[in-house]
Parts: sequence; C-alpha cells; structure tokens
Amino acid sequence: METSLMFTGIIEALGEVLAVDSRPPGKRLTIRAGSAADGVAVGDSVALSGCCLTVVAAQGDQLQFDAGPETLSRTTLGRLTIGDAVNLERAIRVGDRLGGHFVSGHVDAVGALIKREDAADWSTFWFQMPGPLRPQMASKGSVTVDGVSLTLVDVDADAFSVQLIPHTLSMTTLGKLRAGQP
Repeated sequence: METSLMFTGIIEALGEVLAVDSRPPGKRLTIRAGSAADGVAVGDSVALSGCCLTVVAAQGDQLQFDAGPETLSRTTLGRLTIGDAVNLERAIRVGDRLGGHFVSGHVDAVGALIKREDAADWSTFWFQMPGPLRPQMASKGSVTVDGVSLTLVDVDADAFSVQLIPHTLSMTTLGKLRAGQP
C-alpha cells in the first residue's frame, strides 16, 4: 500500500546547491540544507523547490537527492547550478501543525514570471501558466510556486497573480526572481 507524503508550502530553510552530478539518465543534487537537514535520514522525503525527492545520502547539513528525467523535465531542478538557492521543506507528520496548504510535492508544470510589481517591500507577481491548468485555478484559491504556498489573487486565461509579503520575499527564492525566469 502506497502512502502519500504531504507538505505545507511553508519553507523551512533556503538551501544551497553544492554539486550537480550527471548520473544518466538523471542527476544527483547535493544541497547544503541548514536546519532543514535536522533529523533527516536516508529514505526521508524533502520538498526541494516544491518537488518531493527522496534523500539518498545525508551527512551533517548536506543532503543528496537523485532526480530522474521526468523530474528534471517537469520542474526547474534540471536548470540548477552550483551556488543556486533552493527552497526546502521536510514532509509533515501526522499531528504536525499545518501553517500553509496541503501540498503534494508533485509538480504540474513550469511557468515563468511575466511581471513583477514592487511596492515598498511588498510585491505582486504575475506568472504565465499552461492552459490545461486554468480550470484548476480560481481567485482566492491556493497555488504553490517553487514550493511556496500562496493565495491566488487574480486568474485569467493564461496567467495568475499572487501577492508576496516581505517575509516571503526575504526567506524564499521568490525574492530574487525576475521577469522572464521560470
């Protein structure tokens, strides 16, 4: 019997990519995970920028993950290079507090930031989305972008907007995101 792992979309730590090694047909990613490595063992699941991956090696604050061709093609993980930041969240356990939304760790698609509107230390982001996702999205519903649980503000035929608070901008990869980036 298979069990589904769940996440909340509340980022625990920003990790740093230390190595990206080719392991055909996939890649092995080595991440400095900081506090998100606490209590993590080989076989555990961690959301790496929203994608649920299995820890294949753990030593101190460094975690390693294998990502196969399907994962690399459907996420931004295939674009990672040494020094890049990634959002990290450990899987929730029964009885944990839920501070965000239920998030599966299964990525539906990769969009791109088409417009960023900064107002003081807040921002509104507009993302392009593939048409087939449109029926699943509604204003005031939830979406996860790069593993971050967000509330949809506006949704149109091929784009949606979210508003980011200063904390989210400073504690996740989204704060450095620029128009045109996936």
